[in-house]
Amino acid sequence: MELNKYKNLLFQKIKKQISVWFEAKNHLQIANSEVFLFLHSIHGSSGTLQLEDIHQLSGKLMNQIEKLNHKHWEQDELRNFLDGLISLSYENEYFVVVEKNKELRHGENVPLIQIIDDDVSMLILLKDALEEKGWMVVANTSPEKAISQYFDLNPDCVIIDINLPNINGFQVLDDLQQHNNKQFVPKIMISILNDRKTRINAYKIGADDYIEKPIDLEELTVRIERLLNRKKLFDQSVLLDELTQLYNRKFLMDVFKRNLKELKWNEQIFSIAILDLDHFKQINDTFGHLTGDKVLFTFANFLKENIRSSDTAFRYGGEEFVILFENTSQTEAVEIISRLLKEFSVIQFEKNKKSFTVTFSTGVVTIHQSETTMEAAIKAADQALYKAKENGRARVETMDKPSLEITKKPLFVSIIDDDVIIRTMLMRILKMMDFDHFELNLEAFEDGIQFFNSPRLEEVGEHFLILDGVMPVMDGIEILQKVKKNKNGRNIRVLMLTGRKSESDIERALKLGADDYVTKPFSIKELQARIHRLIKRMK
Repeated sequence: MELNKYKNLLFQKIKKQISVWFEAKNHLQIANSEVFLFLHSIHGSSGTLQLEDIHQLSGKLMNQIEKLNHKHWEQDELRNFLDGLISLSYENEYFVVVEKNKELRHGENVPLIQIIDDDVSMLILLKDALEEKGWMVVANTSPEKAISQYFDLNPDCVIIDINLPNINGFQVLDDLQQHNNKQFVPKIMISILNDRKTRINAYKIGADDYIEKPIDLEELTVRIERLLNRKKLFDQSVLLDELTQLYNRKFLMDVFKRNLKELKWNEQIFSIAILDLDHFKQINDTFGHLTGDKVLFTFANFLKENIRSSDTAFRYGGEEFVILFENTSQTEAVEIISRLLKEFSVIQFEKNKKSFTVTFSTGVVTIHQSETTMEAAIKAADQALYKAKENGRARVETMDKPSLEITKKPLFVSIIDDDVIIRTMLMRILKMMDFDHFELNLEAFEDGIQFFNSPRLEEVGEHFLILDGVMPVMDGIEILQKVKKNKNGRNIRVLMLTGRKSESDIERALKLGADDYVTKPFSIKELQARIHRLIKRMK
């Protein structure tokens, strides 16, 4: 007997009940008897349909709540309770073979590989092969979009096809090398060409490896692994930031510990300041990333030349810098930073016969207790920094003492997917995520019409969309087109969920400006890691 028809009916029944319970606009309390009857029905049907994992789990859940006669469930509480059942339903519906106890391959700290190739078939093949290896992969067909994404995501390895539209691969490689000629990010050139002149040209510009098409995938992964190991050794050995030649955050930990010892034995307090260049993304977008690099380098030199010999400056990441002031009170640190701000803000930068100036915002905290961790100190200074930004930027704000609490910016995350199982799972995992700088504002929509009829895009702040590629009424490509035409569309990050065989949809999505895509069926844990990494890079 063919059971697939009846299995699909069971999955639809689960989806219908989930939608009623978890997507109601009014705040529901669900009677335990209602939950028990639902599980009882699923338990019986799944056993008959040979869905053994659902059968066992639903039975286990029934036993747990059988005697909770008078209980009423809150929506979030019940969503958490049924999370495993919802995930199993998804796996059984979408995966032909469900891999039991599959290890999480894509943690957020795994290497990030960027592929730049306008051949979508090759791009999909390489992305799938490298993600099977356990790496995280972002893909680009547009060289211009790829260069911008390179600066945003800081990949650990880049694969560039020579034959690209508008800008060829050599030009892309040259642009990236100009940006980080003192930083080791392995770059692999790929091409159908394999003549001596082309290879030598690639190596001269800065390629670390060269591979001819058609590509032996096993050999490619071995070469990437070798380059990633070299990068790891390089990163572990350096204490200087490559672009600015300031100390990096690894050395900051050493200096912080040394000052804690001075505080413990000699009661010598010290202060930490976080400096953030104002509107730096706008500088990159308006004048280009090379001009942005010039601003960073100039600011770093300015700090080195104008701080006291007892103070130490660090590049903390992106456009953020840290100064550690030894044996310095909060008042003294604020006076020094205020002088630096006044002097730096009059420096003129020029690009394309246009001149501009740059300011910075600062948060300062003074360390009085030797038990203070660097994490607590940085978070306190960060909180003061955000206060400076909220109060108009180009100013200095302080925190009286380190605190683990921090003011966070809203990030409006919208899930647009017609599958209630996927919407529910994504809402669940996103609610568990925590970020230093963002407070997630979550909302789910079953289609594009519902999304655009809402005031969601009018919310002031940064937006992140998780968008299904294939939906009734308005598909993901149509939604993406409309979103990118929005006045703030340039600053809206988009992650597309698409079918594995929808090559044309992937190509259109990338050309329209999607930041990444994930093919269905996907592992929820791997998707969670990818979302977490993309959002962390949105600072």
